[in-house]
Amino acid sequence: MLNAFFGWLVDVIGKMGYSGIVCLMFVESTFIPLPSELVIPPAGYLISQKQMNWGGVIISGMTGSLLGALFNYAIAVYFGRPFILKYGRYFGVSKEHFEKGERFFKAHGSISTFVGRLILGIRHYISFPAGLAKMDIKKFCIYTSLGAGIWVWILAYIGYFVGNNKEQAMEMSKQWSIYIISGCLLLVLGYIVWHKKHRPAQPEYEANKNNR
Repeated sequence: MLNAFFGWLVDVIGKMGYSGIVCLMFVESTFIPLPSELVIPPAGYLISQKQMNWGGVIISGMTGSLLGALFNYAIAVYFGRPFILKYGRYFGVSKEHFEKGERFFKAHGSISTFVGRLILGIRHYISFPAGLAKMDIKKFCIYTSLGAGIWVWILAYIGYFVGNNKEQAMEMSKQWSIYIISGCLLLVLGYIVWHKKHRPAQPEYEANKNNR
């Protein structure tokens, strides 16, 4: 079944070109569980066959990811938290996971939007807390695009070198996910340390200083 699906994706992308990547990555970036690991590597394979180019694949992948993220963002803005919690469970969005993501976003909004695009199981849903918090749309687009662009490049790179080998592409994607998660953890820890050092002093602390 995986071989047939992968072959179908290659065929779709080959016929639709970059618009096919945009459409498939839009679906992947929403709450619909279509793995990007099955979308972008075929495009990387087509790059190796001189049927596509790096710039077109990366820009198309970023565009589709951003549009899907904006779709989730809009759902959060216009329908709200109760709607997501009520219907999200049908798409794998549990209340516990959603609330964890929501708490993390409230503490580290911008960086969580960027990092979330790089982590399996989070990239599909990180736009919801951003929408609920009504994060600045320009910042949201920038961080989402940066995170999506890195992930698209990695997957295209995998497809370029493993060719039309479905199993190997999936295996390498899993390996890279581990590297990315490790890098994201270091990035988040660094951001938290920087944030604590540079955040404004608390009023209580300032009052105590003035009374000394």
